[in-house]
Amino acid sequence: MRKIILMMSVSIDGFFEGPDRDISWHLVDEALHQHFNDECRAMGAFLDGRITHELMADFWPTADQDPDSTAAMAEFAGIWRDMPKFVFSRTLTTAEWNTKVIRDVVPEEIAQLKAQPGGDLGLGGANLAATFMRHDLIDEYRLYVHPVVLGQGHPLFQSPDVRMNLKLAGTRTFGNGVVQLRYERSQD
Repeated sequence: MRKIILMMSVSIDGFFEGPDRDISWHLVDEALHQHFNDECRAMGAFLDGRITHELMADFWPTADQDPDSTAAMAEFAGIWRDMPKFVFSRTLTTAEWNTKVIRDVVPEEIAQLKAQPGGDLGLGGANLAATFMRHDLIDEYRLYVHPVVLGQGHPLFQSPDVRMNLKLAGTRTFGNGVVQLRYERSQD
């Protein structure tokens, strides 16, 4: 069965974005971007909230045509365009780029999606992640901790009513100071 994997960049103090949706502090160099490409290419689909999807759709469909794009960026543009995507939204009625709109997170429907053949499902967006956490639907957390303290912004873990016991499954340090922490749900 496929797993749902949350992949998010966070500051040391737990924010996925600063005030006004600022992500300029993300330290994504070519090596880290290539790692993201390798991870995402293996996925079977992307699951995103509306805001994340719209931000991605505003940039990635044509990023490989931008002469300022790096090789890794151009490669990701193709990965993103070709990947099946599910956007969870109550306001969108349609979405382009191989995307299906889903109104609500219904655990039984997510279980059916996980049971389909193919690669794991990459989850993006803090609001959507909070909903998936409340329903205990996330199998693995891949957190990319950037060496910066923001002091304010939007926290990744927004569900104070959710307690999760996790098991460390691995770590990886990148040359730019970013550390990947990979956790799985504890079976306790």
